Amino acid sequence: MRLPAEWERQSGVQLTWPHCDTDWYQLDKVLACYVRIASAVQGYEQLVIVTRDIEETKRDIRKYSLSENAPVSVDDVAFYESPLNDTWARDHGGISVYGDGSEKQVLDFVFNGWGLKFGANLDNQITRNIFREGAFSSDVRLVDKRPFVLEGGSIDSDGLGTLLTTTDCLCSLNRNEYLSKAEIEYRLKQDFGLRRVLWLDHGAIIGDDTDSHVDTLARFCSPDTIAYTCSEDSEDLKSMEEQLSTFRTLKGEPYNLLPLPLPDPLYLGDYRLPATYANFLIVNGAVLVPGTGGPKDEIARTQLQKAFPDRIIELLDCKALLSGHGSLHCVTMQYPEGWLNNAK
Repeated sequence: MRLPAEWERQSGVQLTWPHCDTDWYQLDKVLACYVRIASAVQGYEQLVIVTRDIEETKRDIRKYSLSENAPVSVDDVAFYESPLNDTWARDHGGISVYGDGSEKQVLDFVFNGWGLKFGANLDNQITRNIFREGAFSSDVRLVDKRPFVLEGGSIDSDGLGTLLTTTDCLCSLNRNEYLSKAEIEYRLKQDFGLRRVLWLDHGAIIGDDTDSHVDTLARFCSPDTIAYTCSEDSEDLKSMEEQLSTFRTLKGEPYNLLPLPLPDPLYLGDYRLPATYANFLIVNGAVLVPGTGGPKDEIARTQLQKAFPDRIIELLDCKALLSGHGSLHCVTMQYPEGWLNNAK
């Protein structure tokens, strides 16, 4: 069993499309952002869109492609219909692993709305729905991992058997509180074929309601490099930085740590939004980075170029997604090469 790293070759990226009954503020701005993401993904690989209404989504794409100057080839999108509560594909999407003998598996964990905070009864069925609709290649097997609760945004893999995660999320109430931390780690090792789990005991982004998903805090960029959210104004993030400095690679060496600035504060009314550059998405040949339009965007781009010297670093305006308390990585889910039907 092996959980691949995100930088490995991909067959495509899934978006789950917003509609008027999803929990988004300023839906028009969110749809425009989704079209920008769709256009960017399609520039590098197959785009998969899960939606409650394919024709409605095609109209959205055509409308906002023009206004955003973000071309999307609708005819090349793999569409699948499914009822849905919301659109956070990272957390309700299936997690891809290589089984014994390189068998292709999509693991289907329970998604319960980040610890029963939000409705998820429909989103919890999306992966099995699109599997039945033929989204995956015939040699991909869907593996039911229920009743274990796990969101894709809560874990990050180096592809070699190391998992990075946070204690606050995986050990939180209303997820798997019937298990001890040691039992949760054992389950992760079994399900993903891990050699070890690196637990972050510190780190939180103001405004985050995921209980500290690791994809807002620290991300593997290679087996020996971790990019992480850094701020001198946050004691918690400084404590996370100190803990990261104690981690060692599988070869016993310190990680190359690349600090990413915390974006300047953004608000919705009096509520501070959870902006972070760590919520980037790695695709074939590029890294898509959630920009805010602020002066720190270029600092983040420069830092990530150091981590990915052979990839294009592409900034996308994702401010609209912050109104839903997430960003670019949160709304996407990648699948490895050979996993999807109709993949280019």
